[in-house]
Amino acid sequence: MAKLIRRTSKAAGLPPGTLIHIGKKKIEKPRIKIMNYDESNCEEREIENVKECYDFRDTGGVTWINLDGIHQINILEQIGNCFGLHPLVMEDILNTEQRPKIDDLGNYIFIVSKMLYFDRANHIESEQVSLILGRKFVISFQEREGDVFNSIRERISKGKGRIRKMGPDYLAYSLLDAVVDHYFVMLENLGSKIEEIEDELVSNPTTETMNRIHKLKRQIILLRKSIWPLREVIGIMEREQSQLIQESTLIYLRDIHDHIIRVIDTIETYREMLSGMVDIYLSSISNKMNQVMRVLTIISTVFIPLTFIAGIYGMNFKYMPELEWQFSYPLILASMLIAGSLMLYYFRRKNWL
Repeated sequence: MAKLIRRTSKAAGLPPGTLIHIGKKKIEKPRIKIMNYDESNCEEREIENVKECYDFRDTGGVTWINLDGIHQINILEQIGNCFGLHPLVMEDILNTEQRPKIDDLGNYIFIVSKMLYFDRANHIESEQVSLILGRKFVISFQEREGDVFNSIRERISKGKGRIRKMGPDYLAYSLLDAVVDHYFVMLENLGSKIEEIEDELVSNPTTETMNRIHKLKRQIILLRKSIWPLREVIGIMEREQSQLIQESTLIYLRDIHDHIIRVIDTIETYREMLSGMVDIYLSSISNKMNQVMRVLTIISTVFIPLTFIAGIYGMNFKYMPELEWQFSYPLILASMLIAGSLMLYYFRRKNWL
């Protein structure tokens, strides 16, 4: 683990031992929650000393260790030493810019997924959730406190469902399922935003509408980058015949796989809708411009003969007989009015107005 710290620090040009943490706001003090359960009993506690994890290493039942906050390297090092985690795995846990992936290292399986949520500015933020699935334990690493796993803790503590009757592979499935189910909440929110933009495009599209469309497209791209690789992760868990995953759990993994496909299909639909909205916006702006140009063209066309008449009688030649007539001025005005009215009538008959 010390080699990991030195190597990562050196690669970034920092002093040896410097912790590099890429991701969200750090938790001041990491929290470690442990649940140990079987079909008849359940023990839950929050520990202060990482060495207490050693007490759960060889206990009966299933042990779930959840770490909120991964910026203290000494805590990660102790957990890694306790459960025999490879330094490269710990490096991937520290580097929170990993894409979803899975590594089967024999004694345990390392899984990386992305938990997505909206921040206070209503922008999508991504948090890395790393899982270690062992023979009798599951370790989850999160960047920050507050997650979608509270419902799973409640199910375990109250004995709801089949989770306490199953092994650690079912617990890992439940954690992944909670992450994937939260994607539907994100999509529902995005769907509401897209509907609002659609109404705005029909009623009164503005430059701000186009900005909102581009922001949504960037959020959809982030969703796609975070979710698409997870489909392959679940597919590998289904196909690979690992001793850590029971055959009875495979059907639940297929259910997650189906959910991810639904999420991806919805994302692709939203992408197409947003691309279509860009075309609608451009068409709407073009139509507005055409309407303005049509009005201006009609006005210009109406005034061309009037300007021609005014130009002729504005030359002030000495021998222009009309200049001496008593009714020449009202006659010219009447001629201009009649010419303009006839042109407007013609434009209306042609549905140009």
